[in-house]
Amino acid sequence: MNIEADYLIIGSGVAGLFFALKAARHGSVAIVTKRERRESNTQYAQGGIAAVIDASDSVASHVEDTLAAGDGLCDRAIAEAVVAEGPEVVRELLAIGAQFNEVSPGVLSLMREGGHSHARVVHADDMTGREVTRALVRAVEALPNVTLYDHHLAVDLIVDVEGRCRGARVLDVQDGQLIEALAPVTLLATGGCGQVFLHTTNPRVASGDGVAMAWRAGANVGNMEFTQFHPTMLYDPGGPSFLVSEALRGFGAVLVNDRAGAFIDSLKTRDKVSRAIVSQMQESGAEWVYLDATIKDADETRRRFPNIYQHCLGAGVDMTKQPIPVVPAAHYMCGGVCTDEHGQTNIAGLYAAGEVAMSGFQGANRLASNSLLEGLVFARRAAGHARIEAPVGKGAKPTAGGKGVVEAAELAERRQALREMMWNEVGIVRSDQSLQLASAEAGRMAKEIEILYDGMALDAELVQLRNLATVAELIAGSARMRLESRGGHYNSDHPERDDANWQRPTLLVGHPEAH
Repeated sequence: MNIEADYLIIGSGVAGLFFALKAARHGSVAIVTKRERRESNTQYAQGGIAAVIDASDSVASHVEDTLAAGDGLCDRAIAEAVVAEGPEVVRELLAIGAQFNEVSPGVLSLMREGGHSHARVVHADDMTGREVTRALVRAVEALPNVTLYDHHLAVDLIVDVEGRCRGARVLDVQDGQLIEALAPVTLLATGGCGQVFLHTTNPRVASGDGVAMAWRAGANVGNMEFTQFHPTMLYDPGGPSFLVSEALRGFGAVLVNDRAGAFIDSLKTRDKVSRAIVSQMQESGAEWVYLDATIKDADETRRRFPNIYQHCLGAGVDMTKQPIPVVPAAHYMCGGVCTDEHGQTNIAGLYAAGEVAMSGFQGANRLASNSLLEGLVFARRAAGHARIEAPVGKGAKPTAGGKGVVEAAELAERRQALREMMWNEVGIVRSDQSLQLASAEAGRMAKEIEILYDGMALDAELVQLRNLATVAELIAGSARMRLESRGGHYNSDHPERDDANWQRPTLLVGHPEAH
């Protein structure tokens, strides 16, 4: 049975849910999400929301910090607009019941993180994303004209002959049926693509679906070479990926080597810290470095970081008595589907907000805790701009692929090979040779997977593998084009920033017939 609504939202992270709250004032809303509604990158965000709340802070200061982290590629006008709206979106979250830490009743506690010149990060202990998700899901579930479809994986966008997006083809994961979700306005809020790399802080759902679908539909994408690698993921080879928040470094924890020597200012931006860690590991031959919080008061550490403390304790590390072993890992996609100041893409009726989008806010490297801020602001902007300009029209009949079934082991093997290749060749430190190899290999893998996809019955793992392969091609190709080092892109053959030739975004123009 098809889904029809005035607004279709693909993804249930902060951007999708906040958009739903706004759009529901004007029409019916359908949210499709491939797992449970609370499972998104937002749910795992530990740090917080950067916003100018304190009187000693200023919009100008936050903007300058954002531009510095973005390493010359942020759009200043976009940065100024987003930062200026930060306090208002925080107030709106408080109004729907979000509970953030306070220093006294009505006075928010503000943390400082790397790259920030002021303490301006609103937080809920070290589980801010979980609290924001809780508040938004509760608010959205209370709206009578919003329907959430859990376990519904968007497969491809539907674009009519006039070039307007009419919704998406969606796989009901539980019964295997391919249906159409039709709407005159569609928002991509699918998050990032961290799973394209072997080591990532991202949950398994972060497979680049939105970028891949948009690219196949003819949307422009940009800055895909700029993956932000978070410096501090817990080194726990036998356990799940677990991020150790930058807020811990803002609290006073220090990065040290195996000789307990500090080797970098721990509050530098993430690109610089990640490369320093890689250099330290190469020099020592160790597979990790340490984040040392033992100098801080133990009770205060446990109070401020209960989630990190308990997780590390479960992995055998008491962070109040021992330094935490950490390694860098892929964390955030700074590029994505190109949008304007309203979150609108080059395809009529299609908007994008959050990590899936390239709005011009993040530039070449994201400033800590600017991600939830961007998702909230652009969701609100998109909802205010989107108009139901045309009735829903029927798309082409869904195609369900062939009848064959791919073995789960083969899909897992192909996924692992793709992720290993991307980590080894397009990781924190790249080179001309590695990027040439990666471009060719990603292209080969993508073609093989597309042939497999065309001949087999639809399967959620196959759909996500196809999207990962598409995104891998876009990342490797974009990185190969940029002959300099900037932000999250470091090429050892071109180690310097080159403003004369490369102070511009990397734009890939979408042509649906070519994909």
